Amino acid sequence: MRKTKTYKSLPYNPALKDRAKALRKAGILHEALFWLELKNKKLNGLDFDRQKIIGNYIVDFYCAEKAVVIEVDGSSHDSKQLEDTQRDEYLNSLGLTVIRLLVKDVLQNMEGVVMFLTNHPTLTGTPPKEGNCHPHTRKEPYA
Repeated sequence: MRKTKTYKSLPYNPALKDRAKALRKAGILHEALFWLELKNKKLNGLDFDRQKIIGNYIVDFYCAEKAVVIEVDGSSHDSKQLEDTQRDEYLNSLGLTVIRLLVKDVLQNMEGVVMFLTNHPTLTGTPPKEGNCHPHTRKEPYA
């Protein structure tokens, strides 16, 4: 179930609308393959959007119900650590959790990626066991 109030309360830059649409149509292999695993609520019954505009950013995948952004990072991100950190900080400031995946994992180990996400505490609502927290999980207590 889409949380429309949360979904619509996020900052939105309409100047990015055409760019987001072009990215959805671009058919980037890893994104298209990963989208097949997310669309139609295949992952934990959750509804995801692809190429969602949030503020001045276009995120790869977004789930309003869990306030989660999933980014699939390729080699182009190798030289963009500062930009990625700033982007993640901005998204976190909006109460969103950012989960970053590697393109090579999506392409070479989709089953492992799906299993990781299926059991991810932020996507299941189940807090991780103490001391066993993935670096991309929310640090605050779960509600």
